[in-house]
Amino acid sequence: MKNNQRQTLFRNETDERDLITGTSLWEDAWKRLRKNNMALASGVILLCLGIICLFGPVILGVFLGYDAHTQNLAYGPQPPSLRHPFGTDFYGRDLLIRVLIGAQVSLSVGFLAAMVAAFIGTIYGAVSSYSGGLIDSLMMRIVDILYALPYMFLVIILVTILGKSLLLLFLALGAVGWLLTARVVRGQVMSLKEQDFVLAARSLGTTSRGIIFRHLIPNTLGPVIVTFTLTVPSMILQEAFLSFLGLGVQPPQPSLGSLINDGANQMLVFWWTLVFPGGIMAIMLFALNFLGDGIRDALDPRMKT
Repeated sequence: MKNNQRQTLFRNETDERDLITGTSLWEDAWKRLRKNNMALASGVILLCLGIICLFGPVILGVFLGYDAHTQNLAYGPQPPSLRHPFGTDFYGRDLLIRVLIGAQVSLSVGFLAAMVAAFIGTIYGAVSSYSGGLIDSLMMRIVDILYALPYMFLVIILVTILGKSLLLLFLALGAVGWLLTARVVRGQVMSLKEQDFVLAARSLGTTSRGIIFRHLIPNTLGPVIVTFTLTVPSMILQEAFLSFLGLGVQPPQPSLGSLINDGANQMLVFWWTLVFPGGIMAIMLFALNFLGDGIRDALDPRMKT
């Protein structure tokens, strides 16, 4: 009888501990994200696409001898076939390997430019909001002025001044695309800087720099991640537009934007040179947007688990 009472008491205590033990924001977000089938499918698609773009050109080059740059004018443009699933372009180059390398370049530019934008915007918004007063007003007026200027016009100016290299391209895109992140982080810090943990750190003599980088910025990572995932597709589109104008990735290095530009000039005769690069870009952008929306919903504490 006593053993039964002890077992019952132990079970009750265990149930109470389970009820008391909470879960972190990231655990709750992961539970909500797993229920979003579209977001999970988009993540799987992006992962598979990234792996294919990374290893596909190597496999095609080693086992089939394809080269993304060597021209074969005698072979010329050929429609899709077993030998060339995506066909060949006007210069006789295999389009599949060029599309894979182009997607690799576009994804790299999109992610790196979004990282630059997130880095600049997070620090700028946190410093502006924590400083408050005249400094905050002055810093945000600068953001408003930049918002009023045409975004692509600023990027074109920076690309023209800095040069047409891949490194400078994502730096130029990121240097202009941080405005939204700055506003999001500023709003988050405004609600955090008077919280008890910040006041306690200030009373212990923590410097403003320490409060911003150790306490405030880590607590804004949720909105920053959401903004980052929604910025990547925008950066990819901007890179494609710049390559379409001839200001982005320079030949012979392919990108999806330059491939779409080439295909648009030949689409009435060689339809495959536009359909396949455009299709890969469409799949990439859809997946990124669905994944970004899913992460945004998962990190929203008002969503039901």
